[in-house]
Amino acid sequence: MSPTPVAHNQDLRRLRDEGYEVQVSENHLLLHHVPYVTPTGAVAYGTLMSTLNLNDDIVGVPDTHVVSFAGERPSRPDGSEVPNLIHTVGRAELAPGLTIDFQFSNKPDAGFGDYYAKMTSYVNILWGYAAQLDPNATPRTYVVHEDEDPDSVFVYADSASTRAGISAISAKLRLSKVAIVGLGGTGSYIFDLVAKTPVKEIHLFDGDRFLQHNAFRAPGAARLEDFAAMPFKVEYFRDSYSAMRNGITAHPYDVDETTRSELADMDFVFLAAEGGTTKRLIVEALEAAGVPFIDVGIGVKPTGGALGGILAVTTSTAEDRALVHDRRRIDFSDTDEGDEYDLNIQIADLNALNASLAVIRWKKLFGFYSDLEHEHYSAYTIDGNHLLNEDQPVESESDTDAEAA
Repeated sequence: MSPTPVAHNQDLRRLRDEGYEVQVSENHLLLHHVPYVTPTGAVAYGTLMSTLNLNDDIVGVPDTHVVSFAGERPSRPDGSEVPNLIHTVGRAELAPGLTIDFQFSNKPDAGFGDYYAKMTSYVNILWGYAAQLDPNATPRTYVVHEDEDPDSVFVYADSASTRAGISAISAKLRLSKVAIVGLGGTGSYIFDLVAKTPVKEIHLFDGDRFLQHNAFRAPGAARLEDFAAMPFKVEYFRDSYSAMRNGITAHPYDVDETTRSELADMDFVFLAAEGGTTKRLIVEALEAAGVPFIDVGIGVKPTGGALGGILAVTTSTAEDRALVHDRRRIDFSDTDEGDEYDLNIQIADLNALNASLAVIRWKKLFGFYSDLEHEHYSAYTIDGNHLLNEDQPVESESDTDAEAA
């Protein structure tokens, strides 16, 4: 994202030019040092915050009239509550480092046409009462704050999380390193979904080339000229998604006994590659390094003139490694040759579903989604539209006792 969004937007620039302490952080507009009256009748200073309606780093009309506030309850000089202002009460985290105490709602009949009108409207309500007690109180300090997080992986702001109010939850996915082994049908969709999270580094491993048939089981739309150069899959996807984010590393080779050690320092690994013998080597390395991983599998066969089959998602964490082995959830066949009659049918919608199930499970592991069953194996059956969860970790006696209490 641009390091100076205030400079690119007239209404934000007007706020700064007039001396307000403006800052853009975590896709929110902040106004610091706003004078207000506390319930005890003292003048204090708080921070107003608003979501930013961004497109191409240009702000549009505010998408909500509501603002958030960090500080004590705003009051009139006699200590009574400011009328027609407070919408919700309670400390909450909007995004990492942005904690609020109240939300305000004071909407004019015509709404707010820009952020200057919105923010100064709320400033004037609070400032007006503070000025009655201290005529020298002012929000116009001409202090300039730095904008944005320089460590953001995104080329442009994740305004979707901001609009939904889930920036703090999304931050749970700020892992340092995630690897995707295999960029075929399912692996490429896993990458598509993970690329839209704040993971700092995404490492792609695959030694195959991106050819014309790959385009029909991958996200996006490849151009005809893309096939002429026969790029490696990992380099094709790295280059395509660099328009959106940074931190993508392409490894144009397969993971084997000579390269599996590169996965040891990952925070998480998705296994979307075929080959039982090689997969065994990878799993052994991940288990030895204590790295959690998810393995995906898809088996589709023609039956009765239609296609049927099963999609599988297998999870392995340091706490529950045995579940993978005891029930043989991953195929560790001694040969990587495969059945010469195996059609290896891949369909984009099934690849996307398999990837979505894997990424949802990953997000559950890190607290993004609620997780009631803690399943380590899921199987989706096409013909019956059934989703089966199995391999839930056995509860410890202390957990059971605590629930009973």
